[in-house]
Amino acid sequence: MKPADIAVIGGGIAGAASCVALAQRGVRPVWVASPPAKDRPRIGETLSPAANTILANLGLAELITRPIHRPANTSFSAWGSGQLRERNAIVHLEGPGMVLDRAGFEADLFATALKTRARHIETTVQNARLEGNKWHLAFANGDEGVFRFVLDCTGRASSLAVIQGTRKRADQLVAAHCFLKQTDPDVAPTPATLIETVEDGWWYAALLPGGDMVISYFSDPDLLPNGISRDHGVWAGRVAQTAHISRWIDSAGFSLGDQLPILASAGTTWMTPVSGPNWAAVGDAAAAFDPLSSHGMTTALWMARQASEALCQAHAGYSEALDAYNAAVQKGVREFLLQRQKIYRQETRFADSIFWQRRQHSEPATGKPTDSD
Repeated sequence: MKPADIAVIGGGIAGAASCVALAQRGVRPVWVASPPAKDRPRIGETLSPAANTILANLGLAELITRPIHRPANTSFSAWGSGQLRERNAIVHLEGPGMVLDRAGFEADLFATALKTRARHIETTVQNARLEGNKWHLAFANGDEGVFRFVLDCTGRASSLAVIQGTRKRADQLVAAHCFLKQTDPDVAPTPATLIETVEDGWWYAALLPGGDMVISYFSDPDLLPNGISRDHGVWAGRVAQTAHISRWIDSAGFSLGDQLPILASAGTTWMTPVSGPNWAAVGDAAAAFDPLSSHGMTTALWMARQASEALCQAHAGYSEALDAYNAAVQKGVREFLLQRQKIYRQETRFADSIFWQRRQHSEPATGKPTDSD
């Protein structure tokens, strides 16, 4: 492989959107990415209203007009109270958000990125080192490349960013989630999302555009019941303890069946810094936020646009652009942490709960992500 100027590492939303953003500026990067998996559903399907403008600026607005997605018009929340409160999308000036067919959206975005004629290499990075002002990357397929600039879009792994910075962590939140099939086709379930707090965490449920329902339980690893991802009785028992989630599952004609939840990291983490003279991190590789924000995909799209512009400016000699990108992301993290604290403080019914006590302070912890069952 011949030396190139810019490499984009990672094939998720951040990587694909970065290729599109770079193409808008006349840049064809080397894109090191595997295609998105088609045979497994992905958690994280809510696209906030703020994404509408970003998608339009990237020329991607048509991606969410397909009938496989639906507007997020209605949501219900039992947060700070045992009563459900309804929120309608009419309050958003940007229009409604979307509940996506996540796999379909990622596949369409990936295909759009390929049309930019980015030099796609279907592999992963095995080793990365910075020598002087050049990145030397070794790929799993045996190839190597030398690049002046790199965009790290490798998700929470932050494969390149961790070489240059430090990962900070505000919490150890994990998600136990599964996808339910409807067992009573005569029932027409409400196309909505529902959030409910419990003593050791909170629950999320949403009717997906394809007709399935996703349910997620968010808590800390040390507070999860033993065997929750292996013992169906433990999982079913925890679902049954909810007041509104369990009722919606039953009334909408769904069943847990023999489904067991999958565990995934969901904590708030961020890199400091998120960029340097010849690199920038994008999406979860830069900052991954508590899913309560529903801004994960929107933030990835925004970062892709901003980091790509900063990288092109740095390529043209304006090195301060990458510093400005880092400052903008760090400011966003600080603002999110303050807002996160305010939201968690609205739930006062579980004052003696360790889970809620941990979220009453604003001083973030640091450390590396951990997996737990």
